[in-house]
Amino acid sequence: MVMMVTTTDNIPGREVKEVLGIVFGSCVQTKHLGKDIRAGLRSIIGGETKAYTELLEEARRTAMQRMIEEAEKLGAEAIVGMRYATAQTMRGAAEIIAFGTAVRTF
Repeated sequence: MVMMVTTTDNIPGREVKEVLGIVFGSCVQTKHLGKDIRAGLRSIIGGETKAYTELLEEARRTAMQRMIEEAEKLGAEAIVGMRYATAQTMRGAAEIIAFGTAVRTF
């Protein structure tokens, strides 16, 4: 069964029958020095730094998957109220945290 994940507090057509708790998934992702140098040069001339866009997309996917795995361990059928938070932990590294409420529905 595929875990339903939503940013809303409810799921149309379903009712929450049990709240299992808050679940988290996090990932700190870095890029190698060569891409970091190219991204630094890009900041001088402007434009999108694709290496950092890829870094954040990969970290977001990993954080989401870890959150889902935590919810599955609790026996959840869905995660509601899902959100992301981010922080720069060091130069060239980004932390993405995915969190939400694991629930059972009917």
